[in-house]
Amino acid sequence: MINKIKATKSEKIIFGFLISLAIIFFGSYFLIKDKCLFVKNHDPQNISFDNPQNIAILNVPCGNVIIELYPDISPNAVKRFITLVSSKAYDDVAFHRVIEGALVQAGDLEFGKKNNLNYGKIGTGKSGLGTVNSEVDAPFDFDKGSVGLARKQKYNTEDSQFFILLKNEPLYETEFTPIGKVIYGLKALEKIKYLNKSQYVLRPDFINSLRMLIN
Repeated sequence: MINKIKATKSEKIIFGFLISLAIIFFGSYFLIKDKCLFVKNHDPQNISFDNPQNIAILNVPCGNVIIELYPDISPNAVKRFITLVSSKAYDDVAFHRVIEGALVQAGDLEFGKKNNLNYGKIGTGKSGLGTVNSEVDAPFDFDKGSVGLARKQKYNTEDSQFFILLKNEPLYETEFTPIGKVIYGLKALEKIKYLNKSQYVLRPDFINSLRMLIN
């Protein structure tokens, strides 16, 4: 006959501690792995917009980012942006330049596509539609969530690349062409992959899709 050995009180405490530790460890692992866990995904169909014709839906790995465009402020730049959005040109394009807590940038249609990513040239690609002139004269507060067209060092070199600010940047006024602001889903952009030692991202996150609410 086998005698049962009862665990002592201290052994039960140690066992309970180990179980709790294991739960915390595995729970933390899955929380870290799922970076989108606490990010709300906004459904534009459940939102009422004052100007639905100016609403763009940017879908990224952590959900929808809803952008209101401002054609009254930058008519030519917004027209270019809508032209590219309507042709689905931004689908599968990398967020190639990301500064933690500052901005995300995408839109290199030539060297930033998922199936044709060129790390040596990304950030220099073109749309094939030519450049548009800078529109920087109208007052615009470049605060958190602002969307603007990226350019080279010279003015009038905007094309397809755009950035979205993750913090206020008042010095951007009169320097960059604004095209709109994020009104829902900024948290999803804060989860875009970045590197600590470089603005340019190796194995970056991509735009899933970018569409106008009303086609």
